[in-house]
Amino acid sequence: MSLRKVLTVVVAGLLFATALTAQAPGASAIPPVVPLPDFYSVPSPLTPGEPGELISSEPVSAPGLHGSMWRVMYHSQAIDGTDIAVTGLIATPDDDAPTHDVVTWAHGTTGIADSCAPSLNPSSSEMVLLANGLLDKGYVVTATDYEGLGTPGRHPYIAGISEGRGTLDIVKTAVAMPEVKASTDYIVWGHSQGGHAAMFAGHLAAAWAPELNLKGVVAGAPPSQMLLLNAALQTSPYKYYIGMTAAGFNAGYGDTLAPLDKVLTPEGLEWLDNVDQGCTGYLSSASEGLDFSTLQKADPATVPEWNALLKENDPGTFTEAFDAPLLIIHGGNDEQIPVIASKLMFDTLCGIGQTQTRWVFPGQSHAGVILPSAPAMLDWMGDRFSGVPDSGEIVPTDAQVETCNLATPVVAPSFTG
Repeated sequence: MSLRKVLTVVVAGLLFATALTAQAPGASAIPPVVPLPDFYSVPSPLTPGEPGELISSEPVSAPGLHGSMWRVMYHSQAIDGTDIAVTGLIATPDDDAPTHDVVTWAHGTTGIADSCAPSLNPSSSEMVLLANGLLDKGYVVTATDYEGLGTPGRHPYIAGISEGRGTLDIVKTAVAMPEVKASTDYIVWGHSQGGHAAMFAGHLAAAWAPELNLKGVVAGAPPSQMLLLNAALQTSPYKYYIGMTAAGFNAGYGDTLAPLDKVLTPEGLEWLDNVDQGCTGYLSSASEGLDFSTLQKADPATVPEWNALLKENDPGTFTEAFDAPLLIIHGGNDEQIPVIASKLMFDTLCGIGQTQTRWVFPGQSHAGVILPSAPAMLDWMGDRFSGVPDSGEIVPTDAQVETCNLATPVVAPSFTG
């Protein structure tokens, strides 16, 4: 089987597995608390360090991995500038190349509880398959857990600055580890929550990581149009995202900027404790049959503090383009992030001069879009690492394509979906 076909299958497998985890009914009982491995114990006090500076690392066994993998803990910064520890994984090919370009993977929604940190299970078949597809191409793979997953404090779910810093800082960590042989050239890739993180990593890159060379950003189904989030999710199977977002913003911004008692009733505040108990399968079960409107005092979009945060964390409100080209990928029948959301974001970013391409695959779901998009996405990444300007020449089979602000654009069919 060709590398392209292998990557298509493995990436699809990872994202399908993620989506199925989010939808699984799971047990309604609170999962038993399982102590984290000793590695996740953050030194106290934490010796100050620069973002990306390594705190600790350990090799991890991942049977079937086409390379070597480390679990890492590294310095990053919370939204308020506090020095924090974040964990993640770094994998590198076992070859003789002096350096390897980096793909930094921003993972999709897993949950908020510490047990939802992807690095806890690096030998999972999905993680190994994702890494192998990129390792076989000669890329180093970095995969942050994000702030608060496996480390102290609640995870600031959908808080863009936090996600973006964690995604960028682990690239710095990889570059500083001689055994990884990482170059300073990198691409950010994420889907769903990871697509949101990828957008903010691109947005922050020039100021936060000027020593690195961002070559491109791939954002799959990135959440945007955040002011409409509450209304869109009320009757959705994913309505528990409302609670996750409330908890995440409060974790990232605190009680003054993100006051929970202005948007949730006492019953809503009590339900919010669920986010610390289990991952998405558990939260799906815990929200089954609930009318979330009865847990709310108000739509967050109507509360000044929350309205401001929803706008601040919406990539559709960016006012400055980032230098690297952007690729947006979306399924035309996405059941979680409406396809119109990325269209509105695309149009806004076109207006500020963002170099970008958007692929929409009619009939594809939130996770199902990965399978048909993976081969062309890999080609797009290869061109960006080779320094080829994005001209829109890569057109996936069965995709609707639109571009803007390309240096030498190829005319592609336009659409309004």
